[in-house]
Amino acid sequence: MAKMIEIAVSIPCSAWTKALPAAGRLGRQAAFAAIEASQGEVASRVAAAEVSLVLADDALVQALNRDYRGHDRPTNVLSFALADGKNGSCRRPDDVPVLLGDVIIAFETAAAEAGDEGGNLADHLCRLVVHGMLHLLGYGHRTDAVSERMQRMEVQALSSLGIADPYCQPDRQ
Repeated sequence: MAKMIEIAVSIPCSAWTKALPAAGRLGRQAAFAAIEASQGEVASRVAAAEVSLVLADDALVQALNRDYRGHDRPTNVLSFALADGKNGSCRRPDDVPVLLGDVIIAFETAAAEAGDEGGNLADHLCRLVVHGMLHLLGYGHRTDAVSERMQRMEVQALSSLGIADPYCQPDRQ
């Protein structure tokens, strides 16, 4: 296991702390849950790692999405990986932290989704952080098998936080 994994949380959007005073703490817990659910694949190879978690607003996320992804609209979560956590290219000397990347969550979009899904903002924030963190750790949606593995890790991380499986839907008849 890594000697240290730092989750630097910044909250430039005050709506997060107004709606959810524990947003920073919850985000940090969710990030660590994602790392644990990945069975420490990155953490076991490095002495130190850093992640930036930004709880932003739709305007910032839209600007980043437009400038870096070519989509001029807000989205719930953006992940910008700085190291490839899957193939080992994140190896560094023991005294140099690996910068895994940034996870940025948009308040208005996340709050609307939480309301639409009948859930609460705290659980939805955790879900988005876990999802974004797993992208930083090298997981994605390239194939069904990879997507299913990521989903299993997501469910495991959320379960460790006491959050129900977001993919489990009641039988529809």
